[in-house]
Amino acid sequence: MFKRRLLWQLYPSFLLIIFISVISVAWYGSQSLHKFYLNQVAEDLKYRAHLIEKQVLTNLGNQRFKEIDDFCKQIAAASSTRITVILPSGEVIADSDEVPGRMKNHADRPEFQAALEQGSGKSLRFSETLGKRMMYLAIPIRQDDKVLAVVRTSVPVTAIDEALKGIYKKLFWAGVIIAVCAAAISLGISKKISRPVEQMTEVAKHFASGQLDLRLSIPNAAELADLAKALNEMAQQLNARINTITEERSQIQAILSSMVEGVLAVDSSGHIVSINKAAAELLRIDATNSHGRSVEEVARNPELQQYIKDTLDNKQPTETDCFVLNDSGRFLQLYGSSLTDNKDNNSGAVLVLHDITRTRQLEEVRRDFIANVSHELKTPVTSIKGFVETLLEGALNDPQETQKFLKIIAKHSDRLNAIIEDLLSLSRLEEDSEKRRLSFEKTSIRPTLVSAIELSNVKADQKQIAVELLCDKEITAKINAALIEQAVLNLIDNAIKYSQDNSKIQVTAQEIGNEVLIKVSDQGCGIEKEHLDRIFERFYVVDKGRSRKLGGTGLGLSIIKHIAQVHGGYVKVESDIGQGSTFTIHLPI
Repeated sequence: MFKRRLLWQLYPSFLLIIFISVISVAWYGSQSLHKFYLNQVAEDLKYRAHLIEKQVLTNLGNQRFKEIDDFCKQIAAASSTRITVILPSGEVIADSDEVPGRMKNHADRPEFQAALEQGSGKSLRFSETLGKRMMYLAIPIRQDDKVLAVVRTSVPVTAIDEALKGIYKKLFWAGVIIAVCAAAISLGISKKISRPVEQMTEVAKHFASGQLDLRLSIPNAAELADLAKALNEMAQQLNARINTITEERSQIQAILSSMVEGVLAVDSSGHIVSINKAAAELLRIDATNSHGRSVEEVARNPELQQYIKDTLDNKQPTETDCFVLNDSGRFLQLYGSSLTDNKDNNSGAVLVLHDITRTRQLEEVRRDFIANVSHELKTPVTSIKGFVETLLEGALNDPQETQKFLKIIAKHSDRLNAIIEDLLSLSRLEEDSEKRRLSFEKTSIRPTLVSAIELSNVKADQKQIAVELLCDKEITAKINAALIEQAVLNLIDNAIKYSQDNSKIQVTAQEIGNEVLIKVSDQGCGIEKEHLDRIFERFYVVDKGRSRKLGGTGLGLSIIKHIAQVHGGYVKVESDIGQGSTFTIHLPI
């Protein structure tokens, strides 16, 4: 719909009012003037009729109609007025312009009839005798209350019209001048009224675009002044509220961005309203392109989709666990709550996502650890208990059997002690790494490796295994020498256990980039590929029967892994069945 400016709504209205007013005044004035002028002419004709009344009355009594006709022609010539004398019967006995005998009977003339009935008669009509529009005025001549004749005076209306035409022309130009002046004044008034409104409109547009620091000037009009004050106050309040909302939103965004937990908000139809960085990472979706899109579209997880639907349908808080299949697979704990508007209608839901993958893994490790510890401890304890019961039942009487059983009991006791010592070592490593009580020193690697090899020489000599060292004296690293010695010694011991007699073990240290690599390579039986990812777990062994036979506790490689970790490094293994294994400790320089 076409919208007009306020100026062009006010100004045409003013022009219309001016036009109607000028036309109305002009029409009323012309009509009043015309009526007034005719009345004045009628009064003048009446006055003239009265002037000749006495002379006509004198001649009527003697019936000297000729003298009356001459008198009328004489008076009419001097006054430019037509004078007619009519008997009550309508017969014309005198006329200033025509011969009375030739004129028709005037009994039917309206002014004549009105004069007889009302004492005076006036008529404005066309004269067939003269061929002009005439104004007639008639008065009766009475004597002793008897009408003797009627004197009628008349003048042409053309003269009246000419006189009024001049007046009308002056009135017209006066009206035009007044209308133009009024139109100019109206234009000025319209602009004066519309200008503050247009200024307010312009500033209001700036308000709408966010420029709330502008202020309106206060107009002189009380109503517009109140409006300007209200707009200024509105802008001030809006600016304050927007600043507050922006600040709160920034704070909320900062809180959501810094949260480890994921936060996801959806509307009542399941479209994403808000999602923080943590939730986007957990669900492996793009946070910037997810707003306004449905959860089914960005996260193809049936469990999550069903949980969101259940949360939207339930006004009570909900909770569940969900598995998200992505690159590594994650377990999420979901807390959901529906959102309501001011009318208590469901407007959406908010979900909090906790990554419990690590907790699940630790729980699984804990269960495996407890099961493994229980199994590893139960085996020697059961054996010790069994042999003790055998001795108590009478085997003590046989010295040879007693000695055999006691040796077995001692062997299992040593195994228990080894397991406990390894568990204590792991505990100390974890405690010291958490509390940072370990001391590290920048030193040469070679002396530590030499010491570890010397400690393993007895076991190596028993199987005639040669242990070689390849390490430059210049290689240094920031280490705890005792822990590195223990780690390398464990690796050499494992290599000796799983190597054939008369084989060779090689200990190598080299500096590559920002790391020092300590390698222990053997020519043993090797490890199958499916076991390589788990051999550093506690109590995980590839061949439990062989491990127990060789005296392993299943904790040595786990201890090595923790020693590497407390140094800020890690341990890796490479192995092929029948070709031996190579364990590498990576230490930062």
